[in-house]
Parts: sequence; C-alpha cells; structure tokens
Amino acid sequence: MAVSLYSKAGVSKAAGALKTCGSACWADELIEIAKTGSHRAGDEIMKAENRCSRENIYRAAEAMDNANSEMADPNQTTNLLSKNKLVEQGRKCFNLRSKSECMTSKKALALLKAYESRNVTFIAPDGSWPIVWERARGVRVWDADGRAYLDLTAAFGVAAAGHANPRVVAAARRQAGRLLHAMGDVHPHALKAMLAGELSRLTYGRWHRRHPDCCRAGKVIFCNSGFESVEAALKTAMLATGKPGVIVFEGAYHGLGYGALNATHRTFFRGPFCSQLAGFGHFVQFPLQAGQLDAVANAIRVLFGRHGIGAILVEPVQVRGGVRVPATGFLRLLRRLADEHKAVLILDEIYTGFGRTGAWFACEHENVVPDIICLGKALTGGFPLSASVGRADLMDAAWPASSGEAIHTSTFLGHPVGCAMALAQIEEIRARNLPARSAQLGKELLAALSELRASRLRLEARGCGLLAGVELRRHDGAPAASETMSIIVQMLRRGFVLLPEGEHANVISFTPPLIISGRQLMAAVNALQSVLRDVEMAG
Repeated sequence: MAVSLYSKAGVSKAAGALKTCGSACWADELIEIAKTGSHRAGDEIMKAENRCSRENIYRAAEAMDNANSEMADPNQTTNLLSKNKLVEQGRKCFNLRSKSECMTSKKALALLKAYESRNVTFIAPDGSWPIVWERARGVRVWDADGRAYLDLTAAFGVAAAGHANPRVVAAARRQAGRLLHAMGDVHPHALKAMLAGELSRLTYGRWHRRHPDCCRAGKVIFCNSGFESVEAALKTAMLATGKPGVIVFEGAYHGLGYGALNATHRTFFRGPFCSQLAGFGHFVQFPLQAGQLDAVANAIRVLFGRHGIGAILVEPVQVRGGVRVPATGFLRLLRRLADEHKAVLILDEIYTGFGRTGAWFACEHENVVPDIICLGKALTGGFPLSASVGRADLMDAAWPASSGEAIHTSTFLGHPVGCAMALAQIEEIRARNLPARSAQLGKELLAALSELRASRLRLEARGCGLLAGVELRRHDGAPAASETMSIIVQMLRRGFVLLPEGEHANVISFTPPLIISGRQLMAAVNALQSVLRDVEMAG
C-alpha cells in the first residue's frame, strides 16, 4: 500500500491521533511498527478503519496529511493515499462496521447461552469465566471489552509462531483471494502437493539422514481436525496388518470422534457412548517412572498374544492427560515391541509437534522413527487442517491406488488456504529456529515453576520445552481441583490466560506461543506465585 511510504515520525503521528480519540490498542501497535521501521504501517491503519469511529478515521487522516513533509520519498506524493480517500474509507467503515466488533462480552455470552448447545461453553454464573476473544497478535489477546491478556495457551497450542503471524496471515490473504476452495480428492491444487512434499521432507526425509535404515519419504492423508488424523492412521494400520486391535494408554486423549474415542481413555468422554463404540482399544499403563517399563512391556506382550493387535497408538507427552511425561526409554520400548510383533507404531504429535517440546517432533528426543505420525494444531497456526504422515512403503501397502473414488476423503481435504498457511507456518518456525528457542525457554520455565511454593498444597512441576504443567494436590494426596480452577480464574483477572489439564483438572498447563520472551514467562510465574499465596490466605 502506498501509504507505507510514510516515515517513522509520520506513522507515530497517526498513532498519536488514534490514541487521542480512544483507539489506544491500535495506536500502540502502530507505534511499535514505527519503532521497528516496518513498512506495514498503511495496512495497519487501514485495519483500524473497522474498529474506529468516523471521527477517529478523520483524525488519523489529518495526522497523515500533516506528515507529508516527513515522507520517505517526497517525489512519490501522487502515489500516496490522500486525506480525502482515507476520509471516504472512514465513511464506509462507519456504516459497515462488523456487528461482532461492536458486541460486548456480555452480549456475546448471552447469545451463546441462547443458541449454542449448552454442553459446549461453560459460562460461570458470576461472570468470571470465560472471556470473549476479539483479536490476538503475537503473544497477546484482547477481549471484546478491550482488555489485554498474555496468552500462555497459544490457543490449545495452535499459535506456535504467534497469533496472527504476519507471514501466515499474508499467505492466507493471498490464497483466499486467488483460490478459496478446491476439490479435495478430485481436482487438486498445487499447494496441496507442495505441502505433502514439505511434510515428507520434514519428517521421514530428515529422519532418514539420521537413520539410513528408515524410509526416505512419507506419504500424506490430509484431514481437518486432529482426531480425523488419528482415525486416518488407525485405518491405515488396519489395512496394512489386517488386525483391528490397537494398544493405547491410560490417560490418553486422541480426540472425540467415534474412531478416536475408542482410544481416548477418560470415562468422562467415552462413558456416554460406550454402547456404540467398537471397543478395539486395549489400555495399558502409561509409565511415568523407569521402574514401570518392564511391567508395561509384559502387559503389551500379553495383549499381542491374546488379541489381533495391528497398532500401538501413543502420545509422546500426554497433554490433555495432565502434561504427563513418560519415563525415558518408553518410546524406544514401543518401537522394539512394534517391530517384534510387526505392528504399526503411531505417534499422536498433534499437540507436541512443530517445536512445542524443544524439537521439531517429540519423538526426536529418543531418536524414534514412527510408522505414522499424526499432526495438527500448530501445523497452520490457525486453520482447521491436520495430516496423517506415514512411511511411503507402508502407505502404499495399505491403500490401493485410486480408481476414481477415494476410500477415505472429505469435502475440505487439503484446503488451499490451510495449505498456504501451513507452508508459511513451517517456514516461520524454521526461519526463527523456534524448536531451539522452545528448548531453551522451556528449561528456564521449568526451573522457575519448580521454585513455586504453597504451604497448604503439594506442587509438582514437569514438562518438556514450552510444554509444562504444575500439578496441585492437597497434603492428603487428593487432587486440588477447586483450588486449581480458582487460581486460573484469578490469573485471568490479572491478565494471564491459562488452562487446567488432567482427569481431575488439577494441573495448570503452560503451552505459550514459542515466540514468548523469557521476561514474559517470568512475569507469569511471579503472578502465579502471588495468586497461590492469595488463594491460600482466602482458604
């Protein structure tokens, strides 16, 4: 946009005008852009048109006109967005502002309560939960009432490279304007092919260089949500082995679709639907200590002897299960057992993939190569796209060549906008070396969480990279579920977004964007220590 020719000083003046007339949040962002000398100023000011009143736009235009003498290239004045054009934009935005941007949290929650299934969104009677997200950028979120928060969840781990990452947003906009939807398994688009190749190189291509005996390439089944990726992997194992049984683990969470639900352990999710489930999942203890590995191995061998087991499905770290990190050597044990019984080893890295644990994929900590890896969440940074990536030889053995009708497909398979975002997200993670950053900051975070103290509660910190959790128990060993939720609500009031995890919801999890700073992490830990004291005093 031509208006980006304004100098830092000119952008600062426009920002000042916005701040003066009450649009402080946008002004702050413009000032930051001015400080860095970025040339995105015009785009940011035009974004503001949807959030500012007509008067605000006029004032921004006036400030920009006054900056004419400070333009980077005075000879290009004819290419600049004039005051009159910006004023016209102001008139349009005044009449066409999105209703959602005028809606308060209270109104939004009232609509949800009236029209959304009541089992989806919990709304506390006292108004303390939830907040209604209005926008997000980097590591921060703003609610519908204008309050800012530090997001320590990355929105379920999705925003690994930060919310609204500029590279990812730009890719989405370009693709949406070019090709918004294609025809999945019939008439494909080029980006689907590009992403399939990129995922093959990022997984089996990289792993082959370290393990020459493993397959050189992977093949992909694209899906929408994480549980669909798991179900595609389960289908692949069934077709490859002819055996329906799957070994899964206590505490596991693989999604809530009927296929994946067979492998999700928590009774809360499975219980109401057990009569309709096939029951092909066989649950084994998830070993947290090295001394449990032999018993787990024996239990798995017994199941192989009694049932037709075609696959082992496991999360390298159980995130929804309470940030449970298994004993070292667990994945290597599973690899040996799968090889011993000619079963398919499936790793569910939907949460742990793309740098979350301090490596591109959590299996790399133990140098284990799976037969299939399930990916999602951080794959795109904010679009419903997932992938089941398997060894090329296994995928070819399992799935017949298409004869014109795919056995497993969906309308939005390999969506073009999602593929564009995924390619940009992967490049952003690579360019900023976010896995290494996650490893270093994760050590600092875990050390700080380990120093937390509470006289009436027992705390245990654990994690891997920027995937950490603090478990709270009372001194009698009972899960401190109510105290945990009280702490998370208090942290929300102080401007920190956190989530409870685990079967008893007594684990405070940390899965922030991987771009978060050490200072921001320490501010969150210090606030948590303060809230722990307050909750204990109130109790």
